[in-house]
Amino acid sequence: MATENGPISDDRRVISADGYRDGRIKGLMLDLAAPRAGERLLDIGCRSGEHLLLFRKKGCDVTGIDSSPLHLDLARQRLGQGAELHEGSAEDLPFSDNEFDLVTLLTSLEFTGNPGKAVAEAIRVCRGRLFIGVMNRFSLIGVQGKLWDLFHLPRQEGTRFFHLSSLNALIRKQLQGVRTQWGSVLFLPWDGYASGAGIEERLPVMNNPFGAFFGLSVSVNFSYRTAQQVIEEPVALRTETGGPLPDVASRGWTHGA
Repeated sequence: MATENGPISDDRRVISADGYRDGRIKGLMLDLAAPRAGERLLDIGCRSGEHLLLFRKKGCDVTGIDSSPLHLDLARQRLGQGAELHEGSAEDLPFSDNEFDLVTLLTSLEFTGNPGKAVAEAIRVCRGRLFIGVMNRFSLIGVQGKLWDLFHLPRQEGTRFFHLSSLNALIRKQLQGVRTQWGSVLFLPWDGYASGAGIEERLPVMNNPFGAFFGLSVSVNFSYRTAQQVIEEPVALRTETGGPLPDVASRGWTHGA
């Protein structure tokens, strides 16, 4: 391959291929997560804050949480005062119910000790949309063992891998009957992006399960009611004679039991 300035060097091909792969991943994230300016966003397992920066550029008010102090230091260097950062676990989030418009788990669910609890917590703090992005070991890049290189992650023993059926099972355990949107990108082998981007562009993204990065989005829409919300709806508990209103107690216990 050559340009007007001469042939493209191998180094430039590698840089170009890395940039293309990264762009495809971020493009799918933005398409399915659909961030909007002014929304509050939480990225669970934010690492060095690369994705927080992406969503902040879209106008979101961003918050990140990670269990690694080193990752959080890197995120602070990247974002300065432009993000609220917390040290903590995906399975025990220090946030209120329905606090965020958009919650993301981006190649972080694979490394949680209890993925089901992590998804339940993500849904609990969400009042709008949840987006989960995972590495797909059934893709060509996954078969080549290049997923960790693709996402700049250290190889870890015991890494869990998820795909459509397993993600749906985790979500529908919390939100029965909910509809999801999903898709994937990066269908070619690792070295196919130096010259094969045109092939990639012709392949469908939505409802295609074979890409190296798989993303799934679900609407949460206030699935949880907090105790504070119930208290904010005052109910007269006694009649003028001092006795309880008919059926008030029974109605309360029906929903609270």
